[in-house]
Amino acid sequence: MTMTARKIIPCLDMKEGKVVKGIKFKDMKEIGDPPSLAAKYEAEGADEVAFLDISATVEGRQTMLRAVTATAAVVKIPFVVGGGIRSKDEMRAVLDAGASKVSINSAAVADPNIIKECADAFGSERLVIAIDAKAEGDKWVVYTHGGMRSSGIDAIEWAKKAEASGAGEILLTSIDADGEKTGYDIPLTAAVANAVRIPVTASGGCGSPEHIYDVLTRTKAAAALAASIFHYNEHTVTGVKDYLKKMGVDVK
Repeated sequence: MTMTARKIIPCLDMKEGKVVKGIKFKDMKEIGDPPSLAAKYEAEGADEVAFLDISATVEGRQTMLRAVTATAAVVKIPFVVGGGIRSKDEMRAVLDAGASKVSINSAAVADPNIIKECADAFGSERLVIAIDAKAEGDKWVVYTHGGMRSSGIDAIEWAKKAEASGAGEILLTSIDADGEKTGYDIPLTAAVANAVRIPVTASGGCGSPEHIYDVLTRTKAAAALAASIFHYNEHTVTGVKDYLKKMGVDVK
């Protein structure tokens, strides 16, 4: 993979129509309104916004399309939507609602054929495979249903299979690091990014601009996704990008 300028992506985890933030996928606190936050981050220079309906799969329903439409109406930057998308038809509905790309996790693990079907229908560049991984023994295991169910599948092997099946990107979240604000899981991110040629976005654990610098310089991650540091106004996207540029990182 040729390394282009790295991207900074604020993440909007959504539950019941509101943006929330938790720790290790639990103890969710309400942060705000998806369209308002997305517009704020775009104004600060975000390269993309990730919109993840974290309770959709667990509740057995589709992503809340109204929130997608409302958010798409106020942002021009690429807008990635995931959560509860189980088929090609559901992916079409999300794209029609205004998403630029769609992220699929649990449905792809349950039926890997969905990756090829969606990539063939809409193009690999619009399909992101989300991998939520947790350390178990000497490997990382893929979890589904909002980090609640272990699939038993090796995360590195799954990333390779997703790429071979037609995925255009991987959104990799460390469940162990999620919300802890102690830094990204560098070994996990490096292992996955080294195993595939498609872009990998690192997610889970960001607590400072230094953590973003670490993951972008110590791994081949193409992008860093963060939530807490932006949601709680600890840092702005502009400030993070200025810091990275000063440190010699090529950002968009």
